[in-house]
Amino acid sequence: MMNRLLPALAAVTLLAGLAACSKDKEVDPPAELVDMKPLIKIDRVWSTGLGGGTKELRLGLGAASDGERLYAASNDGDVIAFDLKSGKNLWRTDTKLPLAGGPGVGAGRVVVGSSEGDVVALNAADGTQVWKTRINGEVLSAPAVAPSVAVVRSVNGRLQGLDLADGHELWSTEQQVPRLSLRGTAAPVIVGDIVVCGFDNGKVVAVNLAAGDVQWETQVASSKGRTELARLVDIDSSVQVIDKDVYVAGFQGRAAMLALDSGQIWWSRDESSDRGLVVDAETIYITDADGDIQALKRRDGTPLWKQSALHRRGLSGPVLDGAAIVVADFEGYVHWLDAATGELLGRTSTDGNRVTNRPLVINGTVYVLTDGGKLSAFRRETPPEKKS
Repeated sequence: MMNRLLPALAAVTLLAGLAACSKDKEVDPPAELVDMKPLIKIDRVWSTGLGGGTKELRLGLGAASDGERLYAASNDGDVIAFDLKSGKNLWRTDTKLPLAGGPGVGAGRVVVGSSEGDVVALNAADGTQVWKTRINGEVLSAPAVAPSVAVVRSVNGRLQGLDLADGHELWSTEQQVPRLSLRGTAAPVIVGDIVVCGFDNGKVVAVNLAAGDVQWETQVASSKGRTELARLVDIDSSVQVIDKDVYVAGFQGRAAMLALDSGQIWWSRDESSDRGLVVDAETIYITDADGDIQALKRRDGTPLWKQSALHRRGLSGPVLDGAAIVVADFEGYVHWLDAATGELLGRTSTDGNRVTNRPLVINGTVYVLTDGGKLSAFRRETPPEKKS
């Protein structure tokens, strides 16, 4: 029964947090967007509606690609494949489930999860169902897919490996879930023969992909404070792995760099983010809990710049579009920033609905799925050169 209560508890947590803050001080309103002279031109390539819009539920439904097609899912059960360039609908499958996480794509499969604890794998070529299994925990993030294993994270703190051939459970590991947590779960990340994932207790855990044995677990942030709200240290966004380093940021916790082979923390700094980060060759870009975007030096976490023009606009996690950073906000606006300076370069609009999940960038095209079920593709002209 507790598993079914977690989403409701998470929503209560957020509301309680806002109420508590309002008693002490006036909460800053979202920054108003001001007229700006765009420094880049942004073209809408195509857009289409998926249906099943759920702007109030904050689900883990985004866009994914295998390099040949684009895949997306809606809360009313549809999984759809699109042509990357034209947006043409290639196939549509109705799973008849309240989908809440995914899709995850790989090895010729498209894997999605539901709010009722079902996981479904479809054939990426034509959308036919390969298998369906029950894991008894709401899925609020995209599964990770390897050639023989699909790894699924559920809200009850479990990380499970499912056989990609037939969906039966190969292994399972679990972390304790605090009584209250934010709504959301980190998506697992497969790197070689291990899986790395963050949890609601502030830990990052690495497990063996084949057997599920825990290789290491690291407490990135520890709960502190006198209230359950103050002790929230959720890691709800996926880690980023570059070479042999793992980068992570958590809510009311820390941003940190860990060793992939051991989990040792190389550096950390106090930070709060439930939307996550992205990393390039030299820099980490974080969407923090206040809706500001920060750049840190990758090797030691030294701050480089901070952009507050989008303060409290409910930003998505950041993605890289060449030498630009892209985020989307609670009114469906998509913003491009110079990665070197944080300067706002331009923006465009979608359908006016929140964008909870980070955009996807493929070969210079930015794909954005709103919580209202609108999928749009954008390209910008003349990418800015990153300054040294």
